[in-house]
Amino acid sequence: MNIAVILAGGTGSRMYNEAVRSARSRSALLPKQFMPLDGRPVIEHSIETFCSHAAIDEVAVVVHPDWRGEMESIVARGGWEKLKRVIDGGAERYMSSLNAIMAYIDEPDDTNLLLHDAARPWVTKEIVDRVVAALGRHEAVGVAVPSTDTVWEVHPDMNEEFRIQKEEFIMPRFVARIPERRLMWRAQTPQAFRLPLIRDAYQRALQDPQFQATDDCGVVRRYMPGVKIAVVEGDEKNRKITFAEDLKTDQ
Repeated sequence: MNIAVILAGGTGSRMYNEAVRSARSRSALLPKQFMPLDGRPVIEHSIETFCSHAAIDEVAVVVHPDWRGEMESIVARGGWEKLKRVIDGGAERYMSSLNAIMAYIDEPDDTNLLLHDAARPWVTKEIVDRVVAALGRHEAVGVAVPSTDTVWEVHPDMNEEFRIQKEEFIMPRFVARIPERRLMWRAQTPQAFRLPLIRDAYQRALQDPQFQATDDCGVVRRYMPGVKIAVVEGDEKNRKITFAEDLKTDQ
């Protein structure tokens, strides 16, 4: 069984701060997953893609408890038969993933979870096709696109500081390493896993007092290092909404 989980647990703090600074309308103060995009809330686009995909058996949404009512209203209006659960999110992104994993913990071991950021509304059927096909051969699958830019690894110099204004200092940053560009890919979502694998990876992670993560493949890579994470190609259109300008559809 393939279950798509759309992670919409964020509260949109960056876009909120941007809207406050520019005195935008109340609609701009919504978390980005609920902001309008082509006449519909951002999150509806991802829901529609996964619910309409023949290989996806069930869809769930993880949402911050403060916005559960808004999400349930969207679900009621949408009438998607495959959308079975609205799950409370956590204070950090990894907690939202963990809550989703726990919601399906009793499912059979051949269950696959596809974890997708609600802030990527332009995910395509073709991307989901590639992920599902790869899950037939691999326990963990990530989506990425080749980097067209040279990527620098940059470190601050802890022994040096520059005064830039009165009473204000910054630590200058310096190039530490320049990885070979052909090896650099930019991660997208969904990231997909066999249920026992992602469950065990998080169980190990939670035993680590230094645990922190920004994505689920990172959890598997760190705590299940013997597992190969297959990479399928994404799409430049599958970009992430971070700021209001990212909602433009002509990019």
